[in-house]
Amino acid sequence: MKPTESFTRRQIIGRSAATFAAAPILLSPVAALAEQNAAAPQENPRTAPAAPGDPNRDYTPVTTPNGATLPFKIVDGVKVFHLVAEPVEHEFASGLKAHCWGYNGRTPGPTIEAVQGDRVRIYVTNRLPAPTTVHWHGLRIPNGMDGVNGLTQKPIDPGQTFRYEFTLNEHGTYMYHPHFDEMTQQGLGMMGMFIIHPSDTQVRAATRVDRDFVLMLSEWRLDPGAKRPNPIEMTDFNLLTINSKAYPGTDPLVVRKGERVRIRFGNLSAMEHHPIHLHGYQFRVAESDGGRIPDAAQSLANTIFVPVGSTRAIEFVADAEGDWPMHCHMTHHTMNQMGHNMPNMVGVDAKGLDQKFDRVLPQYMTMGQTGMGDMGGMQMAIPKNSIAMRFPEGPFGIVDMGGMFTILKVRQGIASYEDPGWYKHPAGTVADKATEEQMKRDGIELK
Repeated sequence: MKPTESFTRRQIIGRSAATFAAAPILLSPVAALAEQNAAAPQENPRTAPAAPGDPNRDYTPVTTPNGATLPFKIVDGVKVFHLVAEPVEHEFASGLKAHCWGYNGRTPGPTIEAVQGDRVRIYVTNRLPAPTTVHWHGLRIPNGMDGVNGLTQKPIDPGQTFRYEFTLNEHGTYMYHPHFDEMTQQGLGMMGMFIIHPSDTQVRAATRVDRDFVLMLSEWRLDPGAKRPNPIEMTDFNLLTINSKAYPGTDPLVVRKGERVRIRFGNLSAMEHHPIHLHGYQFRVAESDGGRIPDAAQSLANTIFVPVGSTRAIEFVADAEGDWPMHCHMTHHTMNQMGHNMPNMVGVDAKGLDQKFDRVLPQYMTMGQTGMGDMGGMQMAIPKNSIAMRFPEGPFGIVDMGGMFTILKVRQGIASYEDPGWYKHPAGTVADKATEEQMKRDGIELK
């Protein structure tokens, strides 16, 4: 891919034949990747590290919606970071707070960002009531820095600070999380993203984007009214999040029309894979957790499957204005605090039932006879510290989705990346109620 090359819808469709024609020889790019990995520089404490890469000079910093990037300082040519594992009070959406665990006052922890070839030194202070470690998920580093309790290191006991140090040999989208009591610690929110930019100037130019987003996907069990997520849940998760936020708490992804966009996904959910669907666009699948995918092997899609423990990255040119939903296509994953043990009331004739129940349960109301969509407009009492079934108002009424849902907002000529509000559709471009005259003209008969 040439440095100045970008993909519009027409270009991307035009190239699809070449992309799929290359499918039968996918082993060739995979073999090339294996060769590239084998040739990567290995850890050698006596080798002087490369000059540290600087943001806005060597890379465009990533954006973590609802999140932050971990600051660093340079000491004798080494990038020094400090992670603090600690309890945090986290707000998933307005009106829903919980006692979680995380890093540096947040969940997910701040994104660590560096450049291939950087020597990094990461101090980890444990302010939890339990021991912990940090595993650098996907990175090829010395075995003693891998962060697995009892196997590659001792635990970091409460009050202790450990030091991890290694050189970043690869570039791509990676993660970090504990490998001590992962079920509890990850289930309470201890996870973060680790982004490594390429050092090669030609690779940087060829893969340059204008907007680079980082999204961590996760799932929780938080019963209505409770203040502590249940980390031992295995099947019935009721809060699905992007960067530990459930819609309407998720910040939109704002871009200018014509900009080249990369969205990086990491999935540290306990049990669930997530097929993330973006409306209005086709994109190229540009990265897996093994790194950059060669151009000839990149495929076109509008849904990207992100398995548990994996990362993916997609790229496209934002050539269509609008407010485009992006969400997990597991239908229960776009609901908030739903339980799976509710009776199925679809199609039930509840005539007279409410009046009978009212004698013993005043204000009883039979719900869900035609599904759950009509519940969005109900103003019902809910337990404290819960998300109401009433969904947020959009430009045309209630947005009937929540959970693992956010919005890509593409606008022409905006001056900043602040939320621009709802999209103003040009006249005649919104689906609306058909008139009798229109139906008659087109031969549509209602029987």
